[in-house]
Amino acid sequence: MLKLFLPNEQVKSILEIEPERLKQKGIKAVITDLDNTLVAWDRPDATPELLSWFNKMSDAGIKVLIVSNNNQKRVSSFSTPLDLPYIFEARKPMGRAFRKAIKLLNVQKHEAVVIGDQLLTDVFGGNRSGIYTILVIPIAATDGFWTRINRKIERRLMNFFRRKGMIQWEERQ
Repeated sequence: MLKLFLPNEQVKSILEIEPERLKQKGIKAVITDLDNTLVAWDRPDATPELLSWFNKMSDAGIKVLIVSNNNQKRVSSFSTPLDLPYIFEARKPMGRAFRKAIKLLNVQKHEAVVIGDQLLTDVFGGNRSGIYTILVIPIAATDGFWTRINRKIERRLMNFFRRKGMIQWEERQ
């Protein structure tokens, strides 16, 4: 059961994820979280570096879709100017949003990757859905109310995985 909370990979930032490496793994689509994965949870727009990352994915033929537990206004205001498809109020880690994302992207599970900053929502949901998972260090050191609760549980899991040598993790400085 605990293995469902363990990501397949971990990176410091989504910007470290290169399209060439994803393509070598047969990945054709990225299902990504929004808040504290792409931008800080309280930042309304994409950074220039993130825009460049989206362009690299697009140029490589890798589709990107945002799956967020946040409300429609937040997710739409970020995604629409970028012409990115999205799913809001996803209720991660429940599988429904991940199944819908796979269908919208028109790929098989083994052709997608879930990227996010939380073990309890992104990694657990992606793993339960049979999709490759990549955990990123949260962009901001602060979180919204519900995420702060998740982080307390998450820290215990991280410490356990670290002690067992199953994960290397850094807190955002």
